[in-house]
Amino acid sequence: MFGIGGGEFITLIFVALILVGPDKLPKLSVDAARLIKRIRLLANNATTELRENLGPGFEDLQVTDLHPKKLITKHLNEALGETTQEVSEISKSAKIDPDLL
Repeated sequence: MFGIGGGEFITLIFVALILVGPDKLPKLSVDAARLIKRIRLLANNATTELRENLGPGFEDLQVTDLHPKKLITKHLNEALGETTQEVSEISKSAKIDPDLL
């Protein structure tokens, strides 16, 4: 979970008990869980609105696809894939007739 091991997790709980206190820790954890849930809901709503506003053809849009590096990589892979298919089709059709040699 978030790259935190068992010992580190126990240490974080112990520090939280000392800093916040055992009486306020349950309320703090409930509030933190609500905050995380609310942030997830806002992110999902924003993604849904983005898909709706972009219109048809973007139903399978992922938010990570909008990262510039991934967007360029995706388009380059599509372009190279088409070029590779064209080259393989040309090489299949361009066979040398043995009688001409």
